[in-house]
Order: sequence, then structure tokens, then C-alpha cells
Amino acid sequence: MLKIDMHSHILPEKLPNFADKFGYGEFIHLISNNDGSANMMQGEKFFRKIESNCWNPEVRIKEYQNFDTQVQVVCTIPVMFSYWAKAKDCRQLSEFLNDDIAELCNNYPQNYLGLGTIPMQDADEAIKELQRCKEIGLLGVQIGSNINDKNLSEPEFFPIFEACAELGMAVMIHPWNMMGMDSMRKYWLPWLVGMPAETSRAACSLIFGGVLEKLPALRVCFSHAGGSFLPTLGRVEHGFNCRPDLVAIHNNINPRSYVGDFWVDCITHDPKMLQYILDLQGSKKVCLGSDYPFPLGDLEIGEFINQMDLSTNTVEDIFCNSTLEWLNIDKSRFMGNGNSKNQQSIYKNS
Repeated sequence: MLKIDMHSHILPEKLPNFADKFGYGEFIHLISNNDGSANMMQGEKFFRKIESNCWNPEVRIKEYQNFDTQVQVVCTIPVMFSYWAKAKDCRQLSEFLNDDIAELCNNYPQNYLGLGTIPMQDADEAIKELQRCKEIGLLGVQIGSNINDKNLSEPEFFPIFEACAELGMAVMIHPWNMMGMDSMRKYWLPWLVGMPAETSRAACSLIFGGVLEKLPALRVCFSHAGGSFLPTLGRVEHGFNCRPDLVAIHNNINPRSYVGDFWVDCITHDPKMLQYILDLQGSKKVCLGSDYPFPLGDLEIGEFINQMDLSTNTVEDIFCNSTLEWLNIDKSRFMGNGNSKNQQSIYKNS
């Protein structure tokens, strides 16, 4: 069975300090360590230590094939979005990151598929880079759950979503810049509480703002099983019904009507919650994701799904069919022999 991990993060091995180039800002850069790891630095501040599996394609392949996975969809780490930067500078950074991912996918066509990043703070610059992403072979883009604290329903972002729909580019929405970050840093709460809420914020914004209604061809996938949106759908729907004067001001269609129109990944860390998500979404709209290589992700890449009492068809939907539909690619892409000298055997475990 083909197994595609559609939610993983990657960086270029060599990441210069763009603050030196642009003359301002706390852009993420890397400092190599003697043990082969690297420190992600945010300006002068330590952000995170990463290992070679954050950039080395061969290391990644060996690790994910341990869990019978043949393909990874890769995108940058959300802290790299840099929406706070000047738009043209952010676009240069995006180009650097996107070119690295495109080169990886070109060198390993049977092992990697790519999503780009775009300067969402400026629609014109974002659309230019979106078009270029398509030209260099990326299948979509990853964007943040908010853009400098603005909801995705703001009119300034609609042309970007419209261009994604017209170009057939998939959209992955990942939480970042978490609400409450400054007031709840203790206990890792921004990642445990803020991230799920951020994803619900994004889903509600796209629904209540009418974006999904106006753009039915837009293919959106929400990270981390949709965050807290689906688990709190009853409350969201009740709010829509009891206070339409506050909620239904731009779209008068019940938010529950959109369930199954978008995709979510399977990162619940909980079989019962995944079953609930499957009951709501249907298996064709739930994708296998891991958040590899970070520890808050599912680093066994869906092993808990194998232990659930699911039909073979449901498992196959999660493991590959849903992602193939979201990215609008055919399974035959992975059936033949590729031309890359670096290509691995993708059906080693089939």
C-alpha cells in the first residue's frame, strides 16, 4: 500500500542570515554544531536545535522507510514564514526556500513532493511567488493560520486564495504566531493550547468569511486534524444559530455544511479522536501526516492507525488516496521507474 506523509518540515542545510542581507530583523539562520546538528537562531536568540534529518534527504528516507512510508510532502518550518518582514524581502527569502525544496523534489521525484511558502503580507508579491512555485514544480503552498494577527477572512487575502484556486495549487494551513503566546509561555501552552485554537481560528475565518463558499475549487488542508475546529464544531454551529447577528454576517450557510469540503491530516495522537474525525470528515478527506521531524508530531507516521479496527479501504484513503486528491496528482506517478540516480525503491514495503 502506498504511504504518503503529507505533513513534514525541512530546511536548506545552509541557511544564511538574511538580516545581514536586508539590514534588519530577526530572521532565522543556522549555526552548525560539532556533533552534526545545528542551532536555529532567531537573531541572537536560540530558537531550536535541529538534527541532520531536518535537511538531509537520505537520512530522512532511511528514517521514514522504517515506518513503511515511501513519500514525504515537504514544506518549510512555519517560523520561516517571516510575514513581519518587508514584502519584497520576504519574497526573496521565500524564493530561496522554495528553490531548495524544488531541487530536492527534482532530485528525488519518487520520494518527495513539495509545498512552497509565499509572502502573504502582500497579495501582489504572494501571487507572483505562487505562480513561480507552480512553474518550478511545487504542488501547493503552506500558509500560516493568521497573517500578522489578521484573520484569513480579511479581503486583502482573498486574491491569493482566488489565485490558488485558479492555478490548482493546494493550500496547507499551519498554526503559527499563536494567540496568547506572550501570556501563556509556561508549560509549553502555546504549542499545546494555542496551536489547536489557531487552526480553528483559520477554519472559522475561511468559512464565516465566505472564502470556501466563493471558491469551491480551493483545496485546503488544515494541519493537526483541524486543531480544535472539529472537536468544538457543535459549539461553533450553536453560536452560528443563536447569534447570527454576530457570526453569519458574511456567510449565512451553516458551518457544518463545509465539513468534508476540506482536508485535515490525522495527527490526533488518539485513536478515538481520529475515529471521531473520520466519522465527520469521511476517510477521503483525512490525510496521513506526521509533523516530522519534530517531537510533538507523530514520528511513527501513522502506526497507531494500523492498530485501529479500520477497513483496508479506509486505511488506504488515509495513507495515500486523500493526499493524492488534495494535491491533484495520480497514483501512477509512483508506479514506474523514475529517472533520478538518487531514486529509492518506493514499493520496497508494498
